[in-house]
Amino acid sequence: MAATDRGRTRWGLILPFLAVPVLVLGFLAIGLFMWAGSDGRGSGNGDGRAGAAATVPCAEALAFGGAVRPVAAEARDCTVQRGIDTAYAAVLRMPRADVRDWLRATYPDAPEPQTGGGVCGALCLDVTHEDGLPGTARAHVVQVRVEYENAETALVRFSAFTM
Repeated sequence: MAATDRGRTRWGLILPFLAVPVLVLGFLAIGLFMWAGSDGRGSGNGDGRAGAAATVPCAEALAFGGAVRPVAAEARDCTVQRGIDTAYAAVLRMPRADVRDWLRATYPDAPEPQTGGGVCGALCLDVTHEDGLPGTARAHVVQVRVEYENAETALVRFSAFTM
């Protein structure tokens, strides 16, 4: 009789207890990969997951950098990207003659805008809290790039972001 019990182990009892955590961890891992691979569009919430840009009101984008829309400016293409850092962007079309006055009024303690073309465009300004960004700005850096479309109109690309 003793020969028939020989070789039998208690794995029949232990195996189900080990299989449950392995299955739970497997389902969690699959769910995590599916969530990370989604772009947030399928859920309909537009939360900008995975670094996708989301449309925001232009007043919000400008306020993040301590600015307001100039009266004569048309604001469009205002977006935010959230991830480790936050980055807002806006495009303004405004009278060319108003650009420098708007920059001086918005960032009075900032250095003078740069000119010279290249990456800068016709006019550019980079502002941080150390060199003139107002305390109301939640951004760490504001970059303004200006292109002159014609003798009357300027295209202003505004970006404000954290680092």
